[in-house]
Amino acid sequence: MLGLKLPTDPRWVNIVEKNIEDILTDHAFCEQKATSTAISLIVSFPEYTELVQEMVALVKEEISHFKMVHDIIIKRGWTLGRDRRDDYVLQLVTFFPKGGSRTTQLVHRLLYAALIEARSCERFRLLSEELQDKELAAFYRNLMVSEANHYTMFLGFARQYGEKKEVDAKWQQLLEYESKIIAELGKSEAIHG
Repeated sequence: MLGLKLPTDPRWVNIVEKNIEDILTDHAFCEQKATSTAISLIVSFPEYTELVQEMVALVKEEISHFKMVHDIIIKRGWTLGRDRRDDYVLQLVTFFPKGGSRTTQLVHRLLYAALIEARSCERFRLLSEELQDKELAAFYRNLMVSEANHYTMFLGFARQYGEKKEVDAKWQQLLEYESKIIAELGKSEAIHG
């Protein structure tokens, strides 16, 4: 359903289980960045009324996810750690050339967002199925559904605002590129790492 070209190696969960505090901190910052992305789309493309409306709803949802993760961190007696580089996203966003029309820029940002949400969904599914910590497994199962909805929303907007055939071709190229990135990752306790 997600169209990802390379699934996450299931052994990634073993790394996560040894570093639950770190994965929760990374996850919390991913939720903050998702919130920032939605706000940035509102600020950058205010003329797209339907997109703005959906991004306002997404801001509320993503910040509530941040709070949920933060509450788990507190409940376990930890504090939120510092944010770290997200090498996955940093590499991913180099795929499309800078510039182009406003519509092209918007489509590219929507495709990046869709892919990040798709990979998050795939990782959350893996965590929900493989984590020994049943509380966290159930938590990630619930979030997986949200991430799938976000993925389809972003991809849908890209297809709505861009020329569908061209957007679908770019999406496939981005998926191929992402598979090469993900092949080098999966060795750290990070949602995309």
